[in-house]
Amino acid sequence: MANKKIPMRQCVGCREMKAKREMVRVIKTVSDDGTETNITLDTTGRKNGRGAYICPNLMCFNAAVKNKGLERSFKMPIPKEVYELLKKEMEELETG
Repeated sequence: MANKKIPMRQCVGCREMKAKREMVRVIKTVSDDGTETNITLDTTGRKNGRGAYICPNLMCFNAAVKNKGLERSFKMPIPKEVYELLKKEMEELETG
């Protein structure tokens, strides 16, 4: 019996390769008319949109903000309000 391959992803914060299931996906979706861009956490890993992966802790999130890992992944500047919303979601995920 062959070993099953484990998908690996790189964290945009700490830049370490980890198993995809251990990480949280951050997605960028664009509205149908192309005027509105939304960036949210995807805890299910199944939503449509451009994705970037991050470790489920605030230390990696803060590193991603500092080194602009999410901005680089999504190829666009991210407003502070979006970072604040993502930080709240990460805190809830970390404590919950």
